[in-house]
Amino acid sequence: MKKKIRIGLLPRIIIAILLGVLLGNIMPAPLVRLFITFNGIFSEFLNFSIPLIIVGLVTVAIADIGRGAGRMLVVTTLIAYAATLISGFLSYFTGTLCFPSLIETGVPLEEVSQAQGLLPYFSVEIPPLMGVMTALILAFTLGLGLSRLKSETLKQAARDFQEIIVGMISAVILPLLPFYIFGIFLNMTHSGQVFAILLVFIKIIGIIFLLHIAVLLLQYGIAALFVKRNPFRLLGRMMPAYFTALGTQSSAATIPVTLEQTKRNGVSDEVAGFVIHSVPPSTSAAAR
Repeated sequence: MKKKIRIGLLPRIIIAILLGVLLGNIMPAPLVRLFITFNGIFSEFLNFSIPLIIVGLVTVAIADIGRGAGRMLVVTTLIAYAATLISGFLSYFTGTLCFPSLIETGVPLEEVSQAQGLLPYFSVEIPPLMGVMTALILAFTLGLGLSRLKSETLKQAARDFQEIIVGMISAVILPLLPFYIFGIFLNMTHSGQVFAILLVFIKIIGIIFLLHIAVLLLQYGIAALFVKRNPFRLLGRMMPAYFTALGTQSSAATIPVTLEQTKRNGVSDEVAGFVIHSVPPSTSAAAR
């Protein structure tokens, strides 16, 4: 029997970006609107899922860690916010020193930022059950409480809910994510935003990428000293998460991919689920 060719998540994301840029100028508008409609529905589902993912994974992760979870939570949060502050100050001083000389006066930046492209055929609202911060606090409360309880009934219920969430991530979110990224770049290219943005911001984008690479190498270099592993291999396995963040411009949408790739780097399920979801998405994205 012939073996099925399996394409990894990173190649699928790269293919989705390239196809979106290539087909955006030649695909008819009705078909583009079809993908835009899918993107709107998937985005709503993703926003609905993020609080559930946080509650489902963080609660069990904290409960399984046990009595040391409180201390680990404090350390994780401090590290994440310290990384955020360092990245923020680095970005600020880089922008202050470099960007004024790179931005040309008279370029219609507002027109580029306000370009909307085509509209979907219809939209479906799927409001999340709670906000991200509410989900985090709920997960912390449940996890810390379960870690001190001797009863296994609630812990088993939390593990069952975790299985449902993991199944949703692996069966729905990750397979459909490349189509979502394809739709984003398809719409941007069809409306002319991709090339307009690149022409206006090409120098700035170059500096941002160099800054990203420098921060990532620093972070993974420090981490590699503790785990005694090759930082480039660790960083290489995280590329699907990076390209997902690049394509979606959403740290929340990147959470499932980050979690999956972190586990592939040899981090235990408990620690990965705990760390990836234990800080707000905006902070964790900068820390990652």
